[in-house]
Amino acid sequence: MIEIDDKIVSADLLRECFACDISRCKGICCVEGDAGAPLELDEVDILEQEYESYAKYMTEEGRREIERQGFMVVDADGDYTTPLINEAECAYAFTEDGITYCAIERAYRNGECSFLKPISCHLYPIRVAQFSNGSYGLNYHRWAVCRDAVECGKKLGLPVYKALKEPIIRRFGEEFYKALECAEELLKEQK
Repeated sequence: MIEIDDKIVSADLLRECFACDISRCKGICCVEGDAGAPLELDEVDILEQEYESYAKYMTEEGRREIERQGFMVVDADGDYTTPLINEAECAYAFTEDGITYCAIERAYRNGECSFLKPISCHLYPIRVAQFSNGSYGLNYHRWAVCRDAVECGKKLGLPVYKALKEPIIRRFGEEFYKALECAEELLKEQK
Protein backbone atom coordinates (compact mmCIF):
# COMPACT_ATOMS: atom_id res chain seq x y z
CA MET A 1 0.00 0.00 0.00
CA ILE A 2 1.10 3.51 -0.80
CA GLU A 3 -0.15 6.64 0.94
CA ILE A 4 -0.62 9.75 -1.19
CA ASP A 5 -2.24 12.65 0.65
CA ASP A 6 -5.58 11.32 1.94
CA LYS A 7 -5.50 8.22 -0.28
CA ILE A 8 -4.31 4.71 0.47
CA VAL A 9 -3.41 3.15 -2.87
CA SER A 10 -2.85 -0.53 -3.56
CA ALA A 11 0.56 -1.04 -5.16
CA ASP A 12 -1.23 -3.38 -7.58
CA LEU A 13 -2.43 -0.29 -9.46
CA LEU A 14 1.22 0.38 -10.30
CA ARG A 15 2.43 -3.21 -10.73
CA GLU A 16 -0.42 -5.05 -12.45
CA CYS A 17 -1.25 -4.54 -16.13
CA PHE A 18 -4.65 -3.82 -17.63
CA ALA A 19 -6.08 -2.40 -20.86
CA CYS A 20 -9.73 -2.85 -21.82
CA ASP A 21 -10.16 -4.90 -24.97
CA ILE A 22 -13.86 -4.51 -25.72
CA SER A 23 -13.51 -6.35 -29.02
CA ARG A 24 -12.70 -9.47 -26.99
CA CYS A 25 -14.78 -9.09 -23.81
CA LYS A 26 -17.79 -7.60 -25.63
CA GLY A 27 -18.55 -5.24 -22.72
CA ILE A 28 -19.56 -8.09 -20.44
CA CYS A 29 -18.83 -5.97 -17.33
CA CYS A 30 -22.09 -4.10 -18.04
CA VAL A 31 -24.00 -7.39 -18.01
CA GLU A 32 -22.40 -9.62 -15.35
CA GLY A 33 -22.22 -9.12 -11.61
CA ASP A 34 -24.39 -9.30 -8.54
CA ALA A 35 -25.29 -5.60 -8.38
CA GLY A 36 -25.32 -2.50 -10.54
CA ALA A 37 -22.41 -0.10 -10.83
CA PRO A 38 -21.77 2.01 -7.73
CA LEU A 39 -23.08 5.58 -7.95
CA GLU A 40 -22.09 8.69 -6.07
CA LEU A 41 -24.98 10.68 -4.63
CA ASP A 42 -24.53 13.64 -6.99
CA GLU A 43 -24.52 11.28 -9.99
CA VAL A 44 -28.11 10.23 -9.27
CA ASP A 45 -29.31 13.81 -9.83
CA ILE A 46 -27.19 14.10 -12.98
CA LEU A 47 -28.60 10.85 -14.37
CA GLU A 48 -32.11 12.21 -13.89
CA GLN A 49 -31.30 15.64 -15.35
CA GLU A 50 -29.57 14.19 -18.43
CA TYR A 51 -32.07 11.37 -19.01
CA GLU A 52 -33.64 12.80 -22.17
CA SER A 53 -30.22 13.13 -23.81
CA TYR A 54 -29.21 9.47 -23.41
CA ALA A 55 -32.54 7.60 -23.10
CA LYS A 56 -32.81 7.13 -26.88
CA TYR A 57 -29.73 4.88 -26.78
CA MET A 58 -31.13 2.67 -24.03
CA THR A 59 -33.14 -0.47 -24.67
CA GLU A 60 -36.88 -0.47 -24.13
CA GLU A 61 -36.32 -2.82 -21.18
CA GLY A 62 -33.79 -0.40 -19.70
CA ARG A 63 -36.19 2.54 -19.94
CA ARG A 64 -38.92 0.43 -18.32
CA GLU A 65 -36.61 -0.45 -15.44
CA ILE A 66 -35.76 3.24 -14.91
CA GLU A 67 -39.49 3.98 -14.75
CA ARG A 68 -40.03 1.07 -12.35
CA GLN A 69 -36.93 1.30 -10.13
CA GLY A 70 -35.77 4.89 -10.56
CA PHE A 71 -32.38 6.20 -11.62
CA MET A 72 -30.64 4.25 -8.85
CA VAL A 73 -31.32 1.44 -6.41
CA VAL A 74 -29.89 0.67 -2.99
CA ASP A 75 -27.98 -2.62 -3.01
CA ALA A 76 -27.63 -5.20 -0.23
CA ASP A 77 -24.73 -3.21 1.28
CA GLY A 78 -26.76 0.01 1.38
CA ASP A 79 -24.86 1.58 -1.54
CA TYR A 80 -26.42 3.46 -4.46
CA THR A 81 -26.07 1.50 -7.71
CA THR A 82 -27.40 1.53 -11.23
CA PRO A 83 -30.64 -0.41 -11.71
CA LEU A 84 -30.46 -3.77 -13.47
CA ILE A 85 -32.63 -5.59 -15.99
CA ASN A 86 -33.54 -9.05 -14.66
CA GLU A 87 -30.76 -8.80 -12.04
CA ALA A 88 -28.12 -8.87 -14.80
CA GLU A 89 -27.61 -6.16 -17.42
CA CYS A 90 -27.28 -2.51 -16.40
CA ALA A 91 -30.41 -0.58 -17.31
CA TYR A 92 -28.21 2.04 -18.99
CA ALA A 93 -26.59 -0.50 -21.34
CA PHE A 94 -27.39 -1.42 -24.94
CA THR A 95 -25.93 -3.90 -27.38
CA GLU A 96 -24.73 -3.11 -30.88
CA ASP A 97 -22.98 -5.56 -33.19
CA GLY A 98 -22.63 -8.03 -30.33
CA ILE A 99 -20.91 -5.54 -27.98
CA THR A 100 -22.54 -4.00 -24.90
CA TYR A 101 -22.06 -0.25 -24.53
CA CYS A 102 -23.17 2.48 -22.14
CA ALA A 103 -26.04 4.66 -23.43
CA ILE A 104 -24.84 7.57 -21.30
CA GLU A 105 -21.33 7.41 -22.73
CA ARG A 106 -22.68 7.12 -26.29
CA ALA A 107 -24.71 10.31 -25.83
CA TYR A 108 -21.68 12.04 -24.28
CA ARG A 109 -19.35 10.99 -27.15
CA ASN A 110 -21.99 12.23 -29.63
CA GLY A 111 -22.05 15.64 -27.90
CA GLU A 112 -25.61 15.15 -26.64
CA CYS A 113 -24.93 14.79 -22.92
CA SER A 114 -22.65 16.62 -20.47
CA PHE A 115 -22.10 13.55 -18.24
CA LEU A 116 -19.63 10.90 -19.43
CA LYS A 117 -20.83 8.00 -17.25
CA PRO A 118 -20.69 7.02 -13.57
CA ILE A 119 -17.17 7.45 -12.24
CA SER A 120 -17.11 3.89 -10.88
CA CYS A 121 -17.59 2.59 -14.43
CA HIS A 122 -14.95 4.94 -15.82
CA LEU A 123 -12.45 3.95 -13.12
CA TYR A 124 -13.02 0.20 -13.35
CA PRO A 125 -11.10 -2.02 -12.36
CA ILE A 126 -10.14 0.50 -9.68
CA ARG A 127 -12.61 0.41 -6.82
CA VAL A 128 -12.72 3.39 -4.48
CA ALA A 129 -13.79 3.22 -0.85
CA GLN A 130 -14.31 6.33 1.22
CA PHE A 131 -13.61 5.95 4.92
CA SER A 132 -15.37 7.69 7.79
CA ASN A 133 -12.39 10.05 8.26
CA GLY A 134 -12.81 11.28 4.67
CA SER A 135 -9.80 9.44 3.27
CA TYR A 136 -9.99 7.06 0.32
CA GLY A 137 -8.78 3.57 -0.45
CA LEU A 138 -8.05 2.67 -4.08
CA ASN A 139 -7.87 -1.03 -4.87
CA TYR A 140 -7.50 -3.16 -7.97
CA HIS A 141 -10.58 -5.36 -8.41
CA ARG A 142 -9.83 -8.64 -10.16
CA TRP A 143 -12.68 -10.18 -12.10
CA ALA A 144 -12.54 -13.19 -14.42
CA VAL A 145 -14.53 -11.38 -17.13
CA CYS A 146 -11.59 -8.97 -17.50
CA ARG A 147 -8.93 -11.60 -18.28
CA ASP A 148 -8.69 -10.27 -21.85
CA ALA A 149 -7.95 -6.81 -20.45
CA VAL A 150 -5.19 -8.26 -18.26
CA GLU A 151 -3.66 -10.04 -21.27
CA CYS A 152 -3.91 -6.90 -23.40
CA GLY A 153 -2.36 -4.79 -20.63
CA LYS A 154 0.55 -7.23 -20.31
CA LYS A 155 1.17 -7.15 -24.07
CA LEU A 156 1.22 -3.36 -23.95
CA GLY A 157 3.14 -3.19 -20.65
CA LEU A 158 0.45 -0.83 -19.36
CA PRO A 159 -0.06 -0.61 -15.59
CA VAL A 160 -3.64 -0.26 -14.35
CA TYR A 161 -3.21 3.38 -13.34
CA LYS A 162 -1.79 4.37 -16.75
CA ALA A 163 -4.66 2.63 -18.54
CA LEU A 164 -7.02 4.70 -16.39
CA LYS A 165 -5.28 8.08 -16.59
CA GLU A 166 -8.38 9.96 -17.80
CA PRO A 167 -10.78 8.72 -15.09
CA ILE A 168 -8.14 9.05 -12.34
CA ILE A 169 -7.61 12.69 -13.29
CA ARG A 170 -11.39 13.18 -13.63
CA ARG A 171 -11.93 11.91 -10.08
CA PHE A 172 -8.79 12.92 -8.17
CA GLY A 173 -6.98 15.52 -10.28
CA GLU A 174 -3.75 15.88 -12.22
CA GLU A 175 -1.52 16.23 -9.14
CA PHE A 176 -2.66 12.89 -7.77
CA TYR A 177 -1.95 11.23 -11.12
CA LYS A 178 1.56 12.73 -11.14
CA ALA A 179 2.08 11.38 -7.62
CA LEU A 180 1.16 7.89 -8.91
CA GLU A 181 3.79 8.26 -11.64
CA CYS A 182 6.38 9.18 -9.00
CA ALA A 183 5.30 6.24 -6.84
CA GLU A 184 5.75 3.88 -9.79
CA GLU A 185 9.31 5.18 -10.32
CA LEU A 186 10.10 4.65 -6.63
CA LEU A 187 8.79 1.08 -6.81
CA LYS A 188 11.00 0.40 -9.84
CA GLU A 189 14.06 1.76 -8.00
CA GLN A 190 13.36 -0.52 -5.04
CA LYS A 191 13.55 -3.66 -7.21
